[in-house]
Amino acid sequence: MSTDPASTTSAIVATTAFGSHVLKIDGYSRTKGLATGVHLRSCSFPVGGHSWHLAYLPNGDCAERADYISLFLVLDDACAAGGPVLAQFTISLLDRAGKPVPSHTKTTKMNQFVSPGAHWGFTSFIKRDALDKSRHLKDDCFSVRCDISVVTEFRAEDAASAASGTAAVAATAALIVVPPPDLPRHLGNLLVSEQGADVQFRVDGEDFAAHRCVLAVRSPVFQAELFGAMKEGAGTHCVEIEDMRADVFRNLLHFIYTDSLPEWKAGREEEALMAQHLLVAADRYGMERLKIICEETLCRHIDVSTAATTLALAEQHRCHGLKDACVEFLKTPGALNAVMATDGFDHLTISCPYLIKELMSKLAAR
Repeated sequence: MSTDPASTTSAIVATTAFGSHVLKIDGYSRTKGLATGVHLRSCSFPVGGHSWHLAYLPNGDCAERADYISLFLVLDDACAAGGPVLAQFTISLLDRAGKPVPSHTKTTKMNQFVSPGAHWGFTSFIKRDALDKSRHLKDDCFSVRCDISVVTEFRAEDAASAASGTAAVAATAALIVVPPPDLPRHLGNLLVSEQGADVQFRVDGEDFAAHRCVLAVRSPVFQAELFGAMKEGAGTHCVEIEDMRADVFRNLLHFIYTDSLPEWKAGREEEALMAQHLLVAADRYGMERLKIICEETLCRHIDVSTAATTLALAEQHRCHGLKDACVEFLKTPGALNAVMATDGFDHLTISCPYLIKELMSKLAAR
């Protein structure tokens, strides 16, 4: 009588450790005075039994990339076993909410860090001019986050065939760093391409194509308009949008599709004016998050020339946080008299006369 030979299986399993580190550049404009190739380092941080730091080069790593910011992940110590350290990482520019900006998020492949000081990264992480004009630079500060996956061990394990397959899949997955969501980028491309667009808008003489379902999901007002009384004709003629500039509607559509605003290449006054127009549009279409973003932007632009008009805008569109910020500004020494001398204050007394009494009461209580 014969017997079958014994059959055994095993799996090579990679154990992986994960970690992240946020680096804030506080005083960005001053770092731009460093020479090309000169780096500043973050504090060291541990991941996977090793010490790491980030190297920040505000003027690039060489003359060819002097217009860029370079960022590198650097290994501080050596592997105890004498071999290379395997790691994969992602570096992301963070928005003001602390979330990765998809267009400025970059991921490496699995790299070998062979000795202390070994580094990998991105020589052209972001063009300095693009950062200077972006909304992600606030009060001369910006932040980046590095998410790291470090292989800490390879080991062999006995397993049945099914379990071996599962372990192999798990080991492979452990070596992969999942990038941030890219849905906003895809929806942004859909808006630009106009593929499948089923509604047309005319704003200030300019035509815009869009997708009714996307608009309806993002705005209760668009939902009522495009799937209510206007449903039958919305796909066959242009919907006229009154009392709005074309560039404001373009930025509104960009936010609807991507949940972010484009990087404005404009000065301080132009940014404030666009924020005012977008706040009105956000209130008109019931988009609270965009409204709050505009409030936050306008809070940073309150000064003698804008305080009265911003206060009127806040009152008319029920922006309580922005209204309080204006009142706080008027409480500063000399501010009230200076603001009362502006044309904006004359407009405030005409458009919101009841607000003057409320304002005087609040200022008298200080």
